[in-house]
Amino acid sequence: MINALQWIFGLIVVATSVLSVYFSYRSRRSADPVLRGLYGARMNMCIGVTLIFLALIQMVLFSGSTLRVIVGSLFMLLGLFNLFAGMRNHSHFTKRRSSAR
Repeated sequence: MINALQWIFGLIVVATSVLSVYFSYRSRRSADPVLRGLYGARMNMCIGVTLIFLALIQMVLFSGSTLRVIVGSLFMLLGLFNLFAGMRNHSHFTKRRSSAR
C-alpha cells in the first residue's frame, strides 16, 4: 500500500512539474497578454499541486519527525496559495478572453 502511494504521488509530482515547465514556456513565448496570463495561471496551479503532493509525501509516507512536519506544512501552505491564486487568475483571464471576442 505504501509503495503504491509512493509511486502514485511520485508520478503526480513528475507530471505536474513537467506541465508547469510547459506552461511557463508557453507563457513566456506568448505575445498576447491574455494568453500569457492564462498560461501563467495554469503554471501556478501546476506548481501548487506539485507542492501539495510533495507535502503529502513528506507528511504521510515518512516517519513524523518535527522537521518533516514543519517542512510539509510549509509546502502545503505554499501549494494551496499557488493553487488558489492560479485559479483566481485563470478565472480572471478567462473572463477577459471571452469579453475580447
